[in-house]
Amino acid sequence: MNLNPVGIVHSPFTSRAQCPKQAGDNDPETILEIADTYLPAMSKLQAGQQIIVLTWLHQGNRSVLSCHPRGDEDRPVRGVFATRSPDRPNPIGHHAVTITKIEDNKIYVHPMEVIDGTPVIDIKSDFRTKGASLHDHALSDASREILHTGRDAWTRGLFNGMNGNISVQIDTRILITGTGSAKGHLRTSDLTLMERTTQKVIQGPPPSSETPVHLAIYARQPAAHAVLHTHCPHLLALSLQTDTPMLAELPLFEGRVFAAKLTHVPAFKPGTPELGAAVGEASATHQCIFMENHGLVVWGKDLVQALALTEELESLAHIQLMRKPRRSEGK
Repeated sequence: MNLNPVGIVHSPFTSRAQCPKQAGDNDPETILEIADTYLPAMSKLQAGQQIIVLTWLHQGNRSVLSCHPRGDEDRPVRGVFATRSPDRPNPIGHHAVTITKIEDNKIYVHPMEVIDGTPVIDIKSDFRTKGASLHDHALSDASREILHTGRDAWTRGLFNGMNGNISVQIDTRILITGTGSAKGHLRTSDLTLMERTTQKVIQGPPPSSETPVHLAIYARQPAAHAVLHTHCPHLLALSLQTDTPMLAELPLFEGRVFAAKLTHVPAFKPGTPELGAAVGEASATHQCIFMENHGLVVWGKDLVQALALTEELESLAHIQLMRKPRRSEGK
């Protein structure tokens, strides 16, 4: 077997001590400089594409057959075939990265944990991502934001079971929770990446049935970059007592401030174009929309803002319920 390097890595890591054990989102950009002989092999590579880079880990110890994973002596010894150790009989590195840009014979990628001067032995397209990857910067950030918001809202009782949905807009795409996903225990595999205008799914499971609501908000409200739909229990309970949640009745400054951000739409069937159209129209003038007999949807510049507004309204509804006498049975 003869291996001919096709290029070389330019990395800020100059020693094994500097190089991280695993690639991370905060790692600096890496450059793959491809030899002139192999320039035709770069045809059709493009920024945003995920690729697999195979490297020859030239400082690896080829006599090592077992090791402590990640060099942690508190972890039991394993055979190197059960680890990603650079010390192994044939020290081939396997790196799933995203191309950030291409300039002449240089391919800029991220993230990649390699030492400067490491030979590149091959590059392959990662067919599993269908041309897009949750590891590119924007998608990676959006994925983390949705996972954290799902967990935070679930711990506050704003989600139960598999209800509700979350999305973030990324250029012409949206990343949205898939149908039937438990918002308090989301994984990256529960998220759906889709084109906003064509509604074509790029990757992931079938999107939430409430996708029409999210798409309508993004279409009507240019300031919306994130949408959060929750089933707030106190807000829903208040609406069942008063037809619509009347937070402006509260003699609190916050009640008047946040009530002004809230409007409501009639009780359309969930997941229908009619509900999407009604919410989209309401989002042009209000940031918080209560869907009768259903729940609350809030848009924001990001999910932190959307969740904060949701919490404010749910807290005020709780206060209103505690002070408002309940209707007597039969009245």
